[in-house]
Amino acid sequence: MMASIDCGDRAGQPARGEDVLFDLREFRLPDGRELLLYGHAPHVGEARDSLPPAPASGGAHLRWHPLRREWVAYAGARQGRTFLPSAASCPLCPAAEGRLGEIPFDRFEIAVFENRFPAFTASAVPPAEISGVETAPAQGRCEVVVFSDDHHAGLGTLCEDRLALLLEVWGARVRALGETYPYIFPFENRGEEIGVTLHHPHGQIYAFPFIPAQVRRAAEAQAEALVIERLLRDAGNFVIEEAEAAVALVPPFAVYPYETWIVPRRRVAGPQALDDAERQAMAGLLGRAVRRLDGLFGTPMPYILTVQCAPKGFEATFHMTIDIRPFRRDAGKLKYLAGVEQGTGVFLADVLPEDAAARLRAVPTVEAP
Repeated sequence: MMASIDCGDRAGQPARGEDVLFDLREFRLPDGRELLLYGHAPHVGEARDSLPPAPASGGAHLRWHPLRREWVAYAGARQGRTFLPSAASCPLCPAAEGRLGEIPFDRFEIAVFENRFPAFTASAVPPAEISGVETAPAQGRCEVVVFSDDHHAGLGTLCEDRLALLLEVWGARVRALGETYPYIFPFENRGEEIGVTLHHPHGQIYAFPFIPAQVRRAAEAQAEALVIERLLRDAGNFVIEEAEAAVALVPPFAVYPYETWIVPRRRVAGPQALDDAERQAMAGLLGRAVRRLDGLFGTPMPYILTVQCAPKGFEATFHMTIDIRPFRRDAGKLKYLAGVEQGTGVFLADVLPEDAAARLRAVPTVEAP
């Protein structure tokens, strides 16, 4: 058993303006991976023993798909990642006697660490040449963002201040990683139905060595026209809930049933550019949006949540959104991608967006404890 190495405490940089400040404590895990502990108050406590170093994971690389005109990432080490452990063995829970995890402390607010099973790494080397295929090293970074030390929590149960802190953390990581990489992608997968392998509330951040084709198309569309501003102006009966600084809505062109977007009214490139009022407004809307989706059919909604940030070069024209794509179209019925959708990229929507917005507005919500 090996203990983490304490690299000391330091205050984090404000996300926007001098009035916004989080506390940050930095550590190095036994295998050299970085662990960052964010909170409203200074994190204190001695580190316990942690998991032993992960085995070396070489071979990750990119191959160019000439028909799709985009990169495909290959990372065989991900086959060995932890799969649905019991709560007693959860590697994201606080450290306890007899249990080794990724976070060797008995409490924390939000923790960020380098993924043990990454698709991209800063140390990736050029792959061997493959006849007829363009290749590239998978140089980047993959991080895990643990939202709470409570194994049974979730975005719908966390208080508004914790969600505001999460938006700050997303912003801090987008800013830091964006100094090196062209596209930063925070996201959360929720529910076994979509392949989640750890139940503890957490998301991830991928720092890409390239701008994904789908992201580039969206950024170029926004550079050509004020797409999101027009959406906000004409939202009408697609709105689920409004705040002074942000809006929750179902986009009129939604591709998933009950798809929900959280959008700041002001155009900003990502969470790193939100001011305090915008962050609080989006935090409140985000928590209630998840509770509405859970209440829609009386069971936790499996979803993919993505934080859409500006790729490098599009910061002045990009309007960030938080997109939630639910995977349940009705009670007991999952939304699967059909052959037409997977084979052509054309989505077949089962629920009209205006009807989805009306149903979500009607779901009673309560504030998180």
